[in-house]
Amino acid sequence: MEIRELAVPDAYELTPRQFPDDRGTFLEWYRHEALTEAVGHPLDLRQANCSVSRRGTVRGIHFADVPPSQAKYVTCISGAVLDVVVDIRTGSPTFGTYDAVRLDDVDRRAVYLSEGLGHAFVALTDDAAVVYLCSTTYSPGREHGTTPTDPDLGIDWQALSGADPLLSPKDEAAPTLAAAAEQGLLPSYEECRAFYASLRG
Repeated sequence: MEIRELAVPDAYELTPRQFPDDRGTFLEWYRHEALTEAVGHPLDLRQANCSVSRRGTVRGIHFADVPPSQAKYVTCISGAVLDVVVDIRTGSPTFGTYDAVRLDDVDRRAVYLSEGLGHAFVALTDDAAVVYLCSTTYSPGREHGTTPTDPDLGIDWQALSGADPLLSPKDEAAPTLAAAAEQGLLPSYEECRAFYASLRG
């Protein structure tokens, strides 16, 4: 498995080695020790989610309060999505920037994002099935979002997917990154780094 850190620190792209034969393909899409070595601590798995989306669907930008927030390990098992990680940590050297990785059923990459980072994706195909492992269970009172159409972020979802963006009413009504910062919703870079250190022991 090849692992590289994204332009947003504390997020990683993971490319598995595939073993095709006349029956099909085998791969390890998650490997405990490989991720632990890259991140510095294990993923404490508490929940696994699956979403199936039509082309143009945008889900996100979602995040949770730190601590404990929610780390995610994301892959696409059918179809294709563009997975987006946004640095929403106030005080971060890369605050307000994002990086994107194509996740599909060909290269079968995965993305790991640490606690305190924003997460979104856009479906590039119909019936795009995304599964993600989570470090904590869903807790509505601790979950937040910023609008994926924030002009300051400048993510052109239509250009990325080739389809009109389809958002949930909740995501559409979410505040911009600047408004979320003013409302005190965003985690700080310092508290995130301190939390990562506590996970490393």
